[in-house]
This record gives sequence, C-alpha cells and structure tokens, in this order.
Amino acid sequence: MTKVVYKIAKRAEWSDAATRGAYSGSADDLRDGFIHLSAGHQVRGTLEKHFKYEADLVLIAFEEEKLGPDLRWEQSRGGESFPHLYGALPVDAALWQRPLTLGSDGTPHVDETWLAC
Repeated sequence: MTKVVYKIAKRAEWSDAATRGAYSGSADDLRDGFIHLSAGHQVRGTLEKHFKYEADLVLIAFEEEKLGPDLRWEQSRGGESFPHLYGALPVDAALWQRPLTLGSDGTPHVDETWLAC
C-alpha cells in the first residue's frame, strides 16, 4: 500500500514553488531546517495547532516513496513520529493539491475523503 504524506502551505508560496519546480519551505520550515509534513491522521491536529484562522491555504499530497531518503520520520509533538523532509519538495511529485477553507471555528477544513488516498 502506498503511503501518502501531506504538506499544508500558503497558496501563494506553493504557486511560486510551481514556477520554480520545487518548494523550499515556509518560514517555519526554513527555521527548523526541514519541511514539516503530516501523515493523514495528523493533518487535522496540525491544522488546529498551527494554522487556526489562517486563510488561503492548500493541502498537497505526496507519495512517501517518491520523496526518497531525505524523508525521515522523527519524534515531534507529543512524542509522535512526523515526516520531515530534509530537502526541497519537488512540485512534480505532488499527487494533488486542494484548497482549504476556514471552518466556523477558524480551523481550515479538510475533507476526510481526501486523506483516504
């Protein structure tokens, strides 16, 4: 079974990356030295903790194996392992991207069926 990991990004940053061919990361990614990704079951928690009230976001899906050896699973929030990419995200490796809209509680809404791939 193919494992999929997800990146939450500002739409403008991802659009800029599309013209360059790779996404180098957000300010937080650059500060930490790796690109923060999430497994499907972690996306909602990541949105609630780090993106509340942030509009104009996209969710981008990637096959784990296509990201190669620069992808590492490391302990993070609450001792849980999260995927971290030590390198740029190749835009052409994206399976899909979907816009996120803010829910009534201020958390960007993700359709759970998107995470079933």
